[in-house]
Amino acid sequence: MGIIVSSIDYILNNARANSLWPLTFATSCCGIEMMQTVASDNDIARFGSEVFRGSPRQADLLICAGTITHKMAPVLLRLYEQMAEPKYVIAMGACTCGGGMFCDTSYSVIKGIDKIIPVDIYLPMCPPRPEALLDAIRKLQKKIKSETILDRKKFVDSHTSNLMESKDILVLKQKEQQS
Repeated sequence: MGIIVSSIDYILNNARANSLWPLTFATSCCGIEMMQTVASDNDIARFGSEVFRGSPRQADLLICAGTITHKMAPVLLRLYEQMAEPKYVIAMGACTCGGGMFCDTSYSVIKGIDKIIPVDIYLPMCPPRPEALLDAIRKLQKKIKSETILDRKKFVDSHTSNLMESKDILVLKQKEQQS
């Protein structure tokens, strides 16, 4: 029985890894580099990710590029929750990964999206080149091919207990529900 299940996992993971459907969430300058990745010079289509989806219900990869503020956190969380399972996240840029140059001088910047949603691949450059994003996608594909559905569930469950515990984000979410 284990051979059959592992064979099915292998087939599903290969299909999943080679047909990632990204959802764009670009809030600042890293978005320009993400757009360049789709251009003919870099050709993200060879990884099966050429069409960026406009709806989170059609996407399974969230490429978050740019500064995330406290005001944008509930929107980002809602988009992540609406994505199909299994869902993956690439944090693109220094501002997304840890607040970047704004983390010390601005009260409104969240110091890393891993406080809101679980992140699979960090890409902490300012801004990352398109080649770096392609490399991150290759690493994510390798990760997807090597994991099982149960491993993925454990990964997400281990992060959800730490997510949304920030009082600021909880207050924003409560205000959003009241209105």
